[in-house]
Amino acid sequence: MKTKFALIAMATLVLAGCDNQAGGTGGGGSRDQLRIVGSSTVFPFAKAVSEYFVSSGNFKAPVLESTGTGAGMSLFCSGVGADTPDIENASRRMKASEFELCQKNGVTDIVEINIGLDGIAVAQAKDGPDMALTPKLLYEAIAAKPYGKENTTKTWSDVDPSLPAVPISVYGPPSTSGTRDSLTELIMEVGCQTDPAIKALKDSNKEEFEAICHEIRTDTGYLDAGENDNLIVQKLKSNPNAVGIFGYSFLEENQDTVRGISLSGVQPTYDAIVSGEYPGARAMYIYLKKHHVGVIPGIQEFATEFVKAGARDGYLAKSGLIAAPDATRVAMAEAAKNMPLLTKDQLK
Repeated sequence: MKTKFALIAMATLVLAGCDNQAGGTGGGGSRDQLRIVGSSTVFPFAKAVSEYFVSSGNFKAPVLESTGTGAGMSLFCSGVGADTPDIENASRRMKASEFELCQKNGVTDIVEINIGLDGIAVAQAKDGPDMALTPKLLYEAIAAKPYGKENTTKTWSDVDPSLPAVPISVYGPPSTSGTRDSLTELIMEVGCQTDPAIKALKDSNKEEFEAICHEIRTDTGYLDAGENDNLIVQKLKSNPNAVGIFGYSFLEENQDTVRGISLSGVQPTYDAIVSGEYPGARAMYIYLKKHHVGVIPGIQEFATEFVKAGARDGYLAKSGLIAAPDATRVAMAEAAKNMPLLTKDQLK
């Protein structure tokens, strides 16, 4: 009898161990559906993949949350376990600091997959005043302290006489959004560094450089529109003088009511983004928690479907995703299959 009880106890422990491989210390066991967090820009693409993924009949619908890239990274990197996300959607690449946070919390096995391209579109209502901007002009309009001085501009013509004499009213992403990070890196920093003295600060005083080049004004000149890019589109429709900043896919989906504003003479178009000519072009990613593969069902299959759907003739193209170059897509299909681990030296 004692032997029988011992065998039962051992079997119970083995089953508990299997259930908690993705449970961590406080995971509370495994799950039978994916949990995905992250970028609002990647969200509609992930939603489309989720719907197709479920239609196969093999998997339950993933729990999909639009948290913004930064907030999603914090959740993804919080630990390993069934109470933590399996996949992070990101409208920019993972930062070295985020990779370190993951490592610190035991998320040591991370797989990175480039799902395609997007562009940060600067846009306005179709009946808005004609405008042409550059990273420099946009930086001077929305920075908290352009070149280290308090921003006192009220109208676009205060920034440059060639621009319309209408109030600066820019609806854009919040600080938790990957779109905001890309705005900072691809446009704000470029405009800020047109000043040689500020450019030199990047090496001599990084903290001061970031305060000058990254911080965005908090008055009505820049209005945080939250994680819902569709809300920005609605704001532009109701206020023709306003300017919006969001992912290119939202511009493409709403071309009947909004139009792109050129940056450095280049319109935000599919071809300009793929070629890299447009200043606001960026790659988008998903990050997989390899610890959960084989425990939480569907992670690898979801990643494989995402890459497949992002082909030039894939269904995500209809939603505005710009296909990555063929060589990148082939490499990403291999990554979804073989799941090589991301290393810190691959990140900035």
